[in-house]
Amino acid sequence: MPTVSRRHWTRSDRVLAVSASDTGVREGSLQAPSRHPLDWRSAEFNDSQALEKELDRVFDICHGCRRCFSLCNSFPTLFDAIDASPTHELDGVDKKVYWDVVDHCYLCDMCFMTKCPYVPPHPWNIDFPHLMLRAKHHQHRKGEHSFRDKLLSNTRGLGSIAGIPVVAEVVNAINGTKAGRKLLEATLGVDATAPIPKFHSKTGSSRARKIAGAATHTTPSDETRGKVALFVTCYGDRNEPHLPEDLTTVFEHNGIPVTVIGREKCCGMPKLELGDLETVEKYKNFNVPRLKALVDAGYDIVAPIPSCVLMFKQELPLMFPEDADVQAVKERIFDPFEYLMLRHKAGLLRTDFTQKLGTVSYHVPCHLRVQNIGLKTRDVLKLVPETTVDVIERCSGHNGTYAVKKEYRAASLKIGRPVVTRVEKAGSDHYASDCPMAGHQIASGLATAREPEHPMTLVRKAYGL
Repeated sequence: MPTVSRRHWTRSDRVLAVSASDTGVREGSLQAPSRHPLDWRSAEFNDSQALEKELDRVFDICHGCRRCFSLCNSFPTLFDAIDASPTHELDGVDKKVYWDVVDHCYLCDMCFMTKCPYVPPHPWNIDFPHLMLRAKHHQHRKGEHSFRDKLLSNTRGLGSIAGIPVVAEVVNAINGTKAGRKLLEATLGVDATAPIPKFHSKTGSSRARKIAGAATHTTPSDETRGKVALFVTCYGDRNEPHLPEDLTTVFEHNGIPVTVIGREKCCGMPKLELGDLETVEKYKNFNVPRLKALVDAGYDIVAPIPSCVLMFKQELPLMFPEDADVQAVKERIFDPFEYLMLRHKAGLLRTDFTQKLGTVSYHVPCHLRVQNIGLKTRDVLKLVPETTVDVIERCSGHNGTYAVKKEYRAASLKIGRPVVTRVEKAGSDHYASDCPMAGHQIASGLATAREPEHPMTLVRKAYGL
């Protein structure tokens, strides 16, 4: 390569220089990606100078690659700032921009999973989401998060208060008016056009318990124990209580006894996205002993929300690699459709569907893709006769609380627009997402109002239950 100043390199020049560097480091990796434990209690993890040095290192590598430009708004924010800087390099960027990049990351993990060629075991060891998590933890420790952010991430507490009888009706009524939404925007910065969940006083736990118990005989397979404990989740308990009910109905119909866990704390994902790792640990200390006791009693564990399953499958095991109970729960928690397909593989899934579904536009949430289990929801839906599934593997732009915040609403709609376009063009009989919040995000972008349906609800409908 000709010797030229780095500030005048084109993007392709930089990538060629990276791959042809005299360090002998190859471009990309042919090995399966892996993740290191999150050493979040160490002095280096919590040292501001060490954090800034690592941000410099990773951001400069990202600048020289730019494969991730089409994902969340973190990367365009970084690249636009570099391109607009006096040097056209990272050294010309105001450090304040670094924190804009951090704030736009909602830990979907798609850069790690689908784009970055330098993830471990590559020597450059790039784990962008966990670097952003480290930075968010730094913000949390400095007390930089707003009351709004803390409130929205307290999903269990918010649901318990807003779900009180009468209170739920009042909250839903106010949130359903333009005046109420404008007030919410003015006081908390929750965008007036963003989808926000309704609250229910009759919980998902109570609805699921009424159905549980129909199946009395347990039939294990090589990979499943044949009976499950249901982690209802905050959202499933107070916001869409039909989800635990639908799951329990489908599982019991398939001879899989369901027991509802009952007392549970939030899985911790909302607090993780805020960088509040100390509260994540508190939730873990409450949940994991109860889940481990159920595992010891012969149960597998399922939960209706992909982010909650991912929390126990990936994030807690990486945060607490030394905790044997956390690792034991990791091995026995399943996405519901992953579980159903394992039963089908063993010849134990009923296919006595009575209703066709027709065409289904199916959105795969990011936190389900990260689990590396394949398209199990699609596979179950395809078992229904006269059913065609159009799979959409793109981010909806919702991602927890990001899409409801006024300052990020426009960016979230831009990210999710390709998904909305696919749904609109398909004109399917149904559109669905395993993440109900993603489903409502899609609904908020449709030109013609139309409600999403959860895949488990569709399966229950197909069974005629």
